Amino acid sequence: MLELMQLQNLKVAIQDYTIFENLNTNVHEGDIIGIIGKNGAGKSTLLQLLNGNFPPTSGHIKHHQKLNITMVEQECETYSFDEITPKEAALLRKWDVPIHDFLKLSGGERLKARLARSLAADSELLLLDEPTNHLDEQSTDFLVSQLKSYKGTIILVSHDRYFLDQVVTKIWSIENKTLISHRGNYTSYVKFRESQRLTQQREYEKQQKMVEQIEGQINQLTSWSKSAHAQSTKQEFPKEYYRVKAKRKDAQVKSKQKRLEKELEKLKIDAPVAEYRVNFSLKSNHKVGKRFLEVKNLGKSFKGRELFKDANFTIQHGEKVSVTGLNGSGKTTFLNMVVGKETVTKGEIWVSPSARIGYLTQEVFDLPLNQTPKQLFDKESFKERGLIRNLMKHLGFLDSQWTEPIRDMSMGERVKCKLMKYILEEKDVLILDEPTNHLDMPSREQLEETLAQYNGTLLVVSHDRYFLEKTTSTKLVFSNHTINKQFNQDELSLKKDDYEELRLTLETERQEVLGKLSFMTANHKEYEQLDLRFKELTKLIKNLE
Repeated sequence: MLELMQLQNLKVAIQDYTIFENLNTNVHEGDIIGIIGKNGAGKSTLLQLLNGNFPPTSGHIKHHQKLNITMVEQECETYSFDEITPKEAALLRKWDVPIHDFLKLSGGERLKARLARSLAADSELLLLDEPTNHLDEQSTDFLVSQLKSYKGTIILVSHDRYFLDQVVTKIWSIENKTLISHRGNYTSYVKFRESQRLTQQREYEKQQKMVEQIEGQINQLTSWSKSAHAQSTKQEFPKEYYRVKAKRKDAQVKSKQKRLEKELEKLKIDAPVAEYRVNFSLKSNHKVGKRFLEVKNLGKSFKGRELFKDANFTIQHGEKVSVTGLNGSGKTTFLNMVVGKETVTKGEIWVSPSARIGYLTQEVFDLPLNQTPKQLFDKESFKERGLIRNLMKHLGFLDSQWTEPIRDMSMGERVKCKLMKYILEEKDVLILDEPTNHLDMPSREQLEETLAQYNGTLLVVSHDRYFLEKTTSTKLVFSNHTINKQFNQDELSLKKDDYEELRLTLETERQEVLGKLSFMTANHKEYEQLDLRFKELTKLIKNLE
């Protein structure tokens, strides 16, 4: 394949901190390269460097031809739908993206609008930073098909394991401030790196045994030398003979020591670097009542577009609820209604007045970007300050980032800053809108484990099915312009004390569904769906008896 560019000894440093260095690799025509690495490793920085946003601190990017480059950044605050090309318009229609005020679109719709423009540009090199964030399953599948049929070369950053396995032909992993290039998908790379680490560990252990042997020999020689000198001073006659003998022994010892030390110098195998880990926990120590949320006949429309209607359900304190549905179905709008950021125009929402809610939005621009973590989190108490600094360390931050502006952080690090707030405040209700967006894989895995153990109430919007299975037991499903509450089978393994409360909730919903069915005929468009829900609820109630 034709080589498009070479990266030669690239280094990027900000002030005294080196982001990465000694990057040497190449890009071939038709490559689909996935860049991986922890939050703050320099993945987005590398994309911006390839896009020509700034020069490297040292090294070069050698282009073999002039390239037409298009880049889609992780997030943007402004965007215009002016001058839409026919190809872009076709993609927007296929993705069902409304062409109106950009800021009124859902997170997924905003991203799809920007992706449609970049794909329609047909550039020779397409740079994508986290292109699956916010996308529902259908939209991700459509993006995969578009990228596989793309005529140019693609370099993308992603933490989505499934997506990387589907599309990439090469992995660039930024580890320990340098780059490892591997031909293959993400799963192939993980196997390759594990094999490398095992080989390095075996070689390192073999080397350490040799080091012990050589050091033991050196210590023995040193002991012999000292013994020879001690014996020479004890002899009364002839002393000169014994001194010469000791010096000769000393010379032999030093010669052997030098030879052994040279052997040690040849042994340069380092111990494998420990896997990057993230560690934090969330607690709720606030005693609350039974109900957190009650929704009655809730509806919402936007500019004549109906999001949902006739929604009726209750969420109890301690429930862990996934909020799922297609992009633009109203999930974020509903969450904003719960916390009072969006007006309730039809129906009712009751929220427990005792609930202490932490709301993690999708936005990454709503932090005070000019402030440092020290300004944002520092407390008067030395103990509290120590707790915060320790938490930052467990979240993967560097010590120097305590006094660096948040605007200089990666998007994933900004999300972690927002998580810190709720970790420290111990909220009893967490509403999380796409919490895994921008997070690296160790952070996602730790968040899964943390939320699974969290003892408060949880509402989570996510398109990551594996993440939701790990953290939630109840569903709010946005489909067919309404919201239905559904229980996972695992919910039926609750403690005996919870059975009656769950049975009453199910019975209340069944009565509401039956009431609606009583006013309909079998020909009504919603009759079949409601009848199916009635049967599901009846089955669940029977299982509890």
